[in-house]
Amino acid sequence: MEGIFVPLSFFLALFAILYVYWTTRSKIRLALIEKGVDATIFRGNPEISKLALLKWGIFLVGLSAGVLTGYALSTVINEVAAFFTMILFCGGAALIVAYWITSKLTK
Repeated sequence: MEGIFVPLSFFLALFAILYVYWTTRSKIRLALIEKGVDATIFRGNPEISKLALLKWGIFLVGLSAGVLTGYALSTVINEVAAFFTMILFCGGAALIVAYWITSKLTK
């Protein structure tokens, strides 16, 4: 019986966060529409969303490289330390690479 509380509380918290996000978002949009602001500000720029997808793709590839490197390093040092350090290091390096690539593409 006690094992159900953690997943249940996780999903309830996730639902509460999403509910507050969506209701606040709709209230803000309705307030802007009432003030006469153009509705095109709600549409995202497709060029920015492509760069965001590129950034997330590079980041996830970096995380997977960190997992593989951590697995290889776990035979030498402590397994937990190897995984955490390599995931964080490769994820950070991937974000730096993604920044360089997106800055070159925007120029």
